[in-house]
Amino acid sequence: MRDLVKNTTKTAVFALGGLGEVGKNMYCIEHGGSIIILDSGVMFGDEYLPGVDYILPDYSYLIEHADKVKALFITHGHEDHIGGIPFLLKSINIPCIYAPKLACAFIRNKLEEQKMERRTKIIEIDDNSVIKEDVFVVSFFSTTHSIPDSFGIIVNTPNGNVVSTGDFKIDLTPVGKDIDLLKITKLQETGVTLLLSESTNIEVKGHTLSEKAVISSIHDVFRNATGRIIIGTFSSNVHRIQQIIEAAVLFKRKILVFGRSMEKNIQLSRQLGYIKCPDNYFISPEMANTLRPDEILIFCTGTQGESMAALSRIAANQHKHVKPMPGDVVVFSSSAIPGNTANINKLINQLSRHGVTVLTNSVLSNLHTSGHAAREELKLMLKLIKPDYLMPIHGEYRMLRMHAELAQELGMKKDHTFVLANGDVLYMDKGTVELADARIQADDVYVDGHDINGISTAVIKDRKLLSNDGLVAVLVSIDSKNNRLLTSPSVLSRGFIYIKENGQLIREIEKLADQTLNELFAKGKLTFLEIKNTIRNTVSTFIYRKTRRNPMVIPVIMNKVEYNADNFSFVKKETRRKKSSTATVEEE
Repeated sequence: MRDLVKNTTKTAVFALGGLGEVGKNMYCIEHGGSIIILDSGVMFGDEYLPGVDYILPDYSYLIEHADKVKALFITHGHEDHIGGIPFLLKSINIPCIYAPKLACAFIRNKLEEQKMERRTKIIEIDDNSVIKEDVFVVSFFSTTHSIPDSFGIIVNTPNGNVVSTGDFKIDLTPVGKDIDLLKITKLQETGVTLLLSESTNIEVKGHTLSEKAVISSIHDVFRNATGRIIIGTFSSNVHRIQQIIEAAVLFKRKILVFGRSMEKNIQLSRQLGYIKCPDNYFISPEMANTLRPDEILIFCTGTQGESMAALSRIAANQHKHVKPMPGDVVVFSSSAIPGNTANINKLINQLSRHGVTVLTNSVLSNLHTSGHAAREELKLMLKLIKPDYLMPIHGEYRMLRMHAELAQELGMKKDHTFVLANGDVLYMDKGTVELADARIQADDVYVDGHDINGISTAVIKDRKLLSNDGLVAVLVSIDSKNNRLLTSPSVLSRGFIYIKENGQLIREIEKLADQTLNELFAKGKLTFLEIKNTIRNTVSTFIYRKTRRNPMVIPVIMNKVEYNADNFSFVKKETRRKKSSTATVEEE
């Protein structure tokens, strides 16, 4: 893979994640012999990616140029900005990670769980920090988001200033720290060559609802509920959790917390002083048994319908400590992540069957507000910073395009806006920005478990095929020495048809495979590959013609071997396959 800045004085800016998608944010700036990285996030698998736990950026370019990587800078502590750090550290050495206070705590916890705490230095930053990494000078400004300690990043390069907003909204009545509008406005004085601005809520007109507006609806829930209150929200939404805890204290409800990430994040946030609550308000499940339902508040994870999360287990009546009952009020204080709507609706229906009252965000009750800037706030950010060029980030393609069009409405030239994909490269050269001819590898990497090598797209394709159409296995016993079938082929099916009710179709497949293979053997010696391909092509075509479905067809070939009783050894002639005590089995 070519070096983007070799033999040039230009500065390269590119994304490995975060363009054309909402998640796995990762932006890189390269000049000469140095690369710095802004954020290192993940996305999570969904129903369309069976068995996938995480989706990571492709680190290939960074691995190839690992000696150039100087530091990783973090805007805030959400998973789509820090979740990829353990995987990145398994791939390359990062000398130092600079992150806000709460994000530092979350990152250290992640690395301790992976026994990787000594892999790198983690240094806390604030809005007064100024860090020099080779040719780059990096500073920060406070923003408002759904998590404390959220920052934008300013990077001074030899070819101009790059500013990344991180995730933000302009909330004039925030729960936590104010956005630093003065520092943002002063960026005009030094000039901003290229602005990387988030685009997640570009489709939302007006302004994002203030976080403080949510608490009024939350108080109404506490005031009216006569049973237990079960609140599901994102475990990293610390501001929301703090407000709900304050309501619990006000209405004298004791607090139970379920869900590993929720428990850990509340614990860390309390240790750092972001969540304040008397210790005696947090109780054990055993203590809850001595209280009336109207004295209990339950925090849990799982508002996206995740099958193993606490809320899903409660809905399925499989939770160890919480059984759903009439009178319970379940509050979804979160928004649906794209792709999760079906799972969320299923979860709501499950809860409703138990007589539970389910409350979600609506025009009648503000139980959630976004942490991302709506259209008018994005306009204001552009007006305050007045960048020369704009690269919209953190959004699906239509969001990025709409953000670019918004900048053009405000007077920016069309050729000064760049709607890019992961892997596209911008070159900065003495205050000008242009799209480079070069492009780097930036495919998604699918992770099952914690294996950084990922899963190939072929495996994902096979999983989708299996989940949609199932499989058909054709078992063939042959005598390769005498070039013949030993018995007629047998067919097994999983997830395709119910064999007892489709015996005729199975017999037809077996008859077809038997006839085809006998004709093939009559032509002379065969290889295992020829047998497999013949079975797969013949059976697949037949099944599609009969059923209009495409199950995965797996040929299983078992080859006869000779047994020598004198020396207790197995002899297999005219085959290159490995010796076995019964038969040589060839599977795809």
